[in-house]
This record gives sequence, C-alpha cells and structure tokens, in this order.
Amino acid sequence: MASEDVKPSESAVSKIVNLAEEAKLARARESVVKTPNYAILSICKSLVAGGVAGGVSRTAVAPLERLKILLQVQNPHNIKYNGTIQGLKYIWRTEGLRGLFKGNGTNCARIIPNSAVKFFSYEEASKAILLLYQRQTGNDDAQLTPLLRLGAGACAGIIAMSATYPMDMVRGRLTVQTEKSPYQYRGMFHALSTVLREEGPRALYKGWLPSVIGVIPYVGLNFAVYESLKDWLIKTRPFGLIQDSDLNVPTRLACGAAAGTVGQTVAYPLDVIRRRMQMVGWSNAASVITGDGRSKAPLEYTGMIDAFRKTVRHEGFGALYKGLVPNSVKVVPSIAIAFVAYETVKDILGVEIRISD
Repeated sequence: MASEDVKPSESAVSKIVNLAEEAKLARARESVVKTPNYAILSICKSLVAGGVAGGVSRTAVAPLERLKILLQVQNPHNIKYNGTIQGLKYIWRTEGLRGLFKGNGTNCARIIPNSAVKFFSYEEASKAILLLYQRQTGNDDAQLTPLLRLGAGACAGIIAMSATYPMDMVRGRLTVQTEKSPYQYRGMFHALSTVLREEGPRALYKGWLPSVIGVIPYVGLNFAVYESLKDWLIKTRPFGLIQDSDLNVPTRLACGAAAGTVGQTVAYPLDVIRRRMQMVGWSNAASVITGDGRSKAPLEYTGMIDAFRKTVRHEGFGALYKGLVPNSVKVVPSIAIAFVAYETVKDILGVEIRISD
C-alpha cells in the first residue's frame, strides 16, 4: 500500500522536473534564435558604431594623414616636406588650416563605410571561425586563439578595403593637390568621373594588390593584438591595473595603441607602394609628385614588383618607409580612438560587443 502511494508522488515530481527542463530549453532557444527584426537592428547598430569610430578617429589625425601621403609620393629631387614638424609648418604656412584637413571629407566618406564594414565583418568572421573551431576540436568552451583572430581580422580588412577602394584611390590624389597644383579634381565625385573617363574603370583599382597583401598583416594584427591583449589583461590582472571584468577607457586606449603600432610597422612598405601606384596615369599630377628637379614626372610602374624595384633602385630601401614617423604618430591615437569609440557607441546602443566569449 505504501509503495502504491509513492508511485503517484514520484510521477508528479517527474512531471514537474520535465516541465522545468522544457521551460529552461525554451528560454535557451529564445536567447539564441532572434527575430529577423532584432537581427537587422543589431546589424545596423554594429555598422553605425563602426562608422562613427572611423569618422572620429580619422578626423582627429587628419593633418598627420595628409602629411604622410605627401611624404610617400613626393619627388626625391624636389623635397618640400622634410619631417613631421617641418612638414606640418610648411602646410600651415602655404595653405593654412584648410590645408591641414584637405582630403579629410573624402577620407571620411571612404572610411566611415570602410570602418563600418570592417568592424561588422570582423565580428561575423570571428563568430563563424569560432563555431568551426569548436566543432573541429569538439570543445564547446574553446576560445579564439591569436592566430584565429588574425585570420578573422584579415578577412574583415580585405572585404572592407575592396568595397571602398575606388574612394581611397581618388582620396590619395585629392590629398596631394596643393595651392600650386593644376586643380584637375574639384572633389570626390569629380575625381571619380574624371578617372573613369580618362583612365578607365581599372584605374580606380590601381594599387589594389599591394593593398590586399598589406591589409592582411595590418588589420589582422590590429584585431589580433587588441583582442588578445584585452583578454590577457582581464585574466591576469597585472600590477592591479584591472579591478573588474571590463577595461576602462585609458587601458583600452593603450591596447589599441599597441595594436596599431605592431600592425603599421609590418605593413608600411606596402602602403607606400600602393600610394605610388595610385598616382600613375595622372596626366596633370600635382607638383609635389612631378617636382621641379631632374625628374619632371612620376615614375611609371608596370606592377607591384616593378614599383618596389624602381623605388629601391632610385631612392634606396629607406624610401619604403617615407612618412613612417607622422604615420606612427597618427596611427597610435587613430587605432586607439577607433576601438574605444566603437565599443563606446555599441555600449550606448545596447549591443553585445564580446565576440570571443
């Protein structure tokens, strides 16, 4: 009789446990499967955060960005810009405040979509790579390694750079125009239409190959170093710098600065070659490129290897690092500001930013 009384009670407990488990699974499914509207909103917020990060960071360092390009492409027989301080003073004296920010409007028009696509692509690529890695290892708790983050960053950089490359090409030409240059280009859209008409569609992708090769270590290392350094600081908490599970703004800036320094040092020579290849075919090139010395016109390059060979032969190996100093001064705050602005905007918009957990 006692055993018969126990069976109904066990059955009732079993039903309650089953119901609880089903409710738990239902909540888990709800947290994973989002409605299409939620997914679209999340994508839009991520793109907005990336765009804001790019616009803010590039505007903050626009004078150094312009000086870097002028140093990269100027004629070696007619040196006008000789160093960071002298170069900035020369631009200020000859062109004023507007000269320091020349080309920044076009740069922002390029970098805002570029940055939006880059950050969004990195998050999506990271999620996909992490899922494949977890399936391959059979460990659902596996985390992204620095090498996997490098791969995700490289994918993001290639996608973003390819999507906006024509704007980068015309931005380079607009940037090197000076007050003494024949103003062939009146603005971004005029430059795009002029290049298409006079040089053809392929001209908009001059220098694309060294850009692709350069973006792999540059963007890849930026993301890999930044995310890995953040994780290391949170886990080890060295010297008592980290008090909780999140990093403060100064620490994020330091992580971004380290990431930018590593990435730009490795990829810089390819950036110089890319910029020089973009100037080839410009029939009315600015005086800073053509010069007034022995060489009246910029060298013609048949390809990336030819550009490397001629640059080193005519100007020495050091020419591959022309503009490195202002770029180093620029890239550290630029990358740092970009990462911090991105995470801050996403926090404000209420989007989850941790993709490596």
